[in-house]
Amino acid sequence: EVQLVESGGGLVQAGGSLKLSCAASGFTFDDYAIGWIRQAPGKEREGVSCIKSSAGSTYYADSVKGRFTISSDNAKNTVYLQMNSLKPEDSGFYYCAADPRSCPLLGYDYWGRGTHVTVSS
Repeated sequence: EVQLVESGGGLVQAGGSLKLSCAASGFTFDDYAIGWIRQAPGKEREGVSCIKSSAGSTYYADSVKGRFTISSDNAKNTVYLQMNSLKPEDSGFYYCAADPRSCPLLGYDYWGRGTHVTVSS
């Protein structure tokens, strides 16, 4: 059974940092693209970042380039999203998702339950 469990969300002031984690199980970690997708109230879902270890590829949305860094620890089957210089518009639910295709992706086969990020101004 595929499982994706996010953690690390919370409340932070603008300009601060958070590190999200996505612990994955139930599939061959290296062969899947793992992405972070965020959803804010009243806004469209946005693919923030994606990584596929076997392809050595990463993807960042323009809105987060230079501020967010995605990484993976294959030994722990965990993907991280380091978020720096956070802005209020970064607030929302952050979902981890997995798919056997390559980054970037519009859709994913498997999704976690999400973790919430609030950036106060």
